[in-house]
Amino acid sequence: MSIRVKSTHVFINCPFDTGYQRIFRAIVFAVYDLGFVARCSLEDDDAGELRLTKIQRIIEECRYGINDLSRVTLDTATGLPRFNMPLELGLFLGCKRFGAKNQSNKRTLVLDSEQYRYRQFISDISGQDIRAHGGDPERAIRAVRDWLQATSKRQGLAGGGEIIGHYRRFQADLPAICREAELETDRLTFIDLSTVITDWLRANR
Repeated sequence: MSIRVKSTHVFINCPFDTGYQRIFRAIVFAVYDLGFVARCSLEDDDAGELRLTKIQRIIEECRYGINDLSRVTLDTATGLPRFNMPLELGLFLGCKRFGAKNQSNKRTLVLDSEQYRYRQFISDISGQDIRAHGGDPERAIRAVRDWLQATSKRQGLAGGGEIIGHYRRFQADLPAICREAELETDRLTFIDLSTVITDWLRANR
């Protein structure tokens, strides 16, 4: 039985460590500000479902995918690269190519820290339009906005500058929001983050 693809859902494939948090939060904010729904493997903590199975299910349900390869670097402890992000990108592309008929309309954005860095470790995707954010959350917001506008063909989406303005205000308000909700600003779960973003957008539009 084929899974229904949700036309507003965006799978976010990226690192979840604290060093990447600024980029991650900016991407999630941009997705919601544009009227889409952010999804990722952190949304569900069911120990009864294997992590890879969960990722596959979420990928199947999402029409769009944002895949950030910027943290494919050597781990200082092991000396080995981190390949979770390329693996999940491969799952997304494979689902689009070999999945049920309703999966063929999937669209993906590939991000990296530098425009052509990916060629050193995943040259098979050369020719795709890779966007570089340079570790800057606001550049990531612009990349996500321009890609979603182009690929969804939606009219009337806010521009990158407007979304960045919203994000700056949200960031300024976040400590007070967390204090009121008795949350820790630097330890928000993905569900917490999604909730405070959607509540803030509802109150400030």
